[in-house]
Amino acid sequence: MPLGIRIFAVYFLFVGLAGWFVLSTVTDEIQPGVRQSTEETLVDTANLLAEILHDEVKAGSLAQGHWPELLEAYGRRQPQANIWGLTKRAVNHRIYVTDASGRVLLDSSGRALGQDYSRWNDVYLTLRGDYGARTTHEDPDNPESSVMYVAAPILDGEQIIGVVSVAKPNRTLQPYIERSQRRLRWFGVGLIALGLLVGALLSWWLSSALGKLTRYAQAVSAGSRAELPRLPGGELGQLAMAVEHMRTELEGKAYVERYVHTLTHELKSPLAAIRGAAELLDSDLPAPQRRRFAANIQRESRRLQQLIERLLHLAQVEQRQGLEERVAVPLAALVEELVQGRQARITAGGVRIEQALDPALRLCGERFLLRQALANLLDNALDFTPPGGLIRFVAERRGAHIVLCLYNQGVAIPEYALARLTERFYSLPRPGGGRKSTGLGLNFVQEVVGLHGGTLAIGNAAGGVEVRLDLPGA
Repeated sequence: MPLGIRIFAVYFLFVGLAGWFVLSTVTDEIQPGVRQSTEETLVDTANLLAEILHDEVKAGSLAQGHWPELLEAYGRRQPQANIWGLTKRAVNHRIYVTDASGRVLLDSSGRALGQDYSRWNDVYLTLRGDYGARTTHEDPDNPESSVMYVAAPILDGEQIIGVVSVAKPNRTLQPYIERSQRRLRWFGVGLIALGLLVGALLSWWLSSALGKLTRYAQAVSAGSRAELPRLPGGELGQLAMAVEHMRTELEGKAYVERYVHTLTHELKSPLAAIRGAAELLDSDLPAPQRRRFAANIQRESRRLQQLIERLLHLAQVEQRQGLEERVAVPLAALVEELVQGRQARITAGGVRIEQALDPALRLCGERFLLRQALANLLDNALDFTPPGGLIRFVAERRGAHIVLCLYNQGVAIPEYALARLTERFYSLPRPGGGRKSTGLGLNFVQEVVGLHGGTLAIGNAAGGVEVRLDLPGA
């Protein structure tokens, strides 16, 4: 199972269980919380009525006064109050008053007038001086018919002369309880969903970051050029930098070892030629032979210098993971500059140069590297173009890229060599003398093109050879 899925699964389990537990607990607490709040309000109401009814109860004129009519009128009221989205259409309080013996003197419902309520807890406890309250089911078979009763003593000094009880059916509170529970469930589900979304994004982010780092490590292991992925700071950023440092150290060591072996092998031939010529120059030779051997030493020395310089240029390109700059490079002007720099050689060989380049075409990349790569291609074309032959530059824009074709007349490349032309130190004999180059030019061009995100293709064309470069345009 991928790491991101495992992280999300653990997060989902934790958030889901925690959210369910909290939501269930809070939902279960809503009903008792609402009833406790209502009970507190009933306490205040009962104590207020106890003070208001004190004089009538003490005088014994409660039933003959105006209170029965007031309570009857109260029962007929229709508030039409909009409370939290619910409309209250009737009053629900029941109020009754008992004397010091528990006999009902006044009842807003009219059901218990004259009855003995001294056994009910609200009246019984209040007459004893305790807090009197009870919950009783109006219908024993209906659990939703419970009614809360809260009582308050009517005091004459220190003596309890009566009790006022205020009752409220719990069913009138149920709509508010259910609405609160529904809203809480929706909010809870939304918060859990939001938490899971955050968890999914976190898992995706972490998995994506680790995936980038893994792909980078795999590309480095495969020997491909890859840029260090951009990762945020912290542990992931430190891990990326550690992997990059390890790559640099390992590649540097392997790179030096490989180049030492390669350079040693390639230097053997010119050094042997120089040493042989130098040994012969120590002997008594005719002047023409001495000049010939001295010329050999100079030629092989130039070859050594060229080999070392090209190795240094190639090493610099191969070690780079990206471009140092990306600027617009006018293609026509760059080719013209290269041609003018080799005009003497072109004139001496009688080579014809054709340029069909739009001045508006611009490459996007590092000018120095692009110039070096095109210079290598032009030098290579001049090497293989016979006297009086043709070299032609053609370019066109294809989408975001520019395709540059360099054609030179000459002998076709053998089939066995086509696949090896960009190998390091692989070279074909030059026409005329049969000498080979360092075999580093096309390898350098391929590295530069790859660094720019382009492609290089070399193949035979009608009457010659064509090199095709596909590079990003500006």
